[in-house]
Amino acid sequence: MRQSFVALFAALAATAAATAPVKADISGAGATFPYPVYAKWADTYKKETNIGLNYQSIGSGGGIKQIIANTVTFGASDKPLSGEELEKNGLVQFPTVMGGIVPVVNIDGIKPGDLVLDGPTIAKIYLGEIKTWDDPAIKKLNPDAKLPSDAIAVVFRSDGSGTTFVWTNYLSKVSADFKSNIGSNTSVQFPVGIGAKGNEGVANNVMQTKGSIGYVEYAYAKQNKLSHTKLINKDGKTVAPVKEAFQAAAANADWASAPGMGVILTDEPGAASWPVTNPTFILIHKKPKDIAAAKDALKFFDWAYTNGTAAAEELDYVPLPANVIAQIKKSWVDIVGEDNKPVFATN
Repeated sequence: MRQSFVALFAALAATAAATAPVKADISGAGATFPYPVYAKWADTYKKETNIGLNYQSIGSGGGIKQIIANTVTFGASDKPLSGEELEKNGLVQFPTVMGGIVPVVNIDGIKPGDLVLDGPTIAKIYLGEIKTWDDPAIKKLNPDAKLPSDAIAVVFRSDGSGTTFVWTNYLSKVSADFKSNIGSNTSVQFPVGIGAKGNEGVANNVMQTKGSIGYVEYAYAKQNKLSHTKLINKDGKTVAPVKEAFQAAAANADWASAPGMGVILTDEPGAASWPVTNPTFILIHKKPKDIAAAKDALKFFDWAYTNGTAAAEELDYVPLPANVIAQIKKSWVDIVGEDNKPVFATN
């Protein structure tokens, strides 16, 4: 009798487990720039909470479109939206981490950090004015390097990309010709080169194409063992893309003055500053349709700010300062339900 009862209890327990509602994954889409750290955070968070993150790494343009269309709980963009755009679409915006965009090259005999470039020279490469690696402008910056006469194969992002926005924002600041002929946006018309989708696509194209140059988030360069260059910054100093250089660029950021904390950190002053540094941002509706999903998303980022620092630093992202995180959490009170009460109460 006891055995029958145990068997029946086990069967009922198994049935209950099978029919219990399964917690849905958090849905997000957008920037490829932060994908490595979001994936790392998501893996740890899943193990701790059994809640996953379904993040589509489709580019900032796609992420903005999807959050406006309400097809995901949050969008992600490396290009911050203006105050007018946020208000028009009923969105709250906040940064998660900072990182650096780096030029990467595929030149025989050139290892990571061997080559030095500056903004005006890169602008001329992307304008199609510098066509070979032994051009006098490149040789002047690298007098001891053995540079081939190979043609330069330019690689750029083909999708709507916050990385492209930050890259072209920098080049527009250091080159008047670039600003007037190409300008800065998530998608621009480069006169030369081949397009590739996502940071992943640019990294793969550079790896496979001799004589190429592209721009990717530093984690992609590091993970794929690509030869990144050094850059000459606004103060005329040669700097390498390291965490300390990204931190230096962000040191004087005025987060409070920009709507949605949408600061842009290109061509920042400072002897140690990396000139193409940027935060990446999350977009979420002020009045989300799915309150539970919005709450889960904010719980995830709340957890990441507290527990994700080491993972971010391992991938050479820069965690946000504590005072900025406090400011972000204050902004979450604007994300409300039908009763106009915050969907997520922070301490």
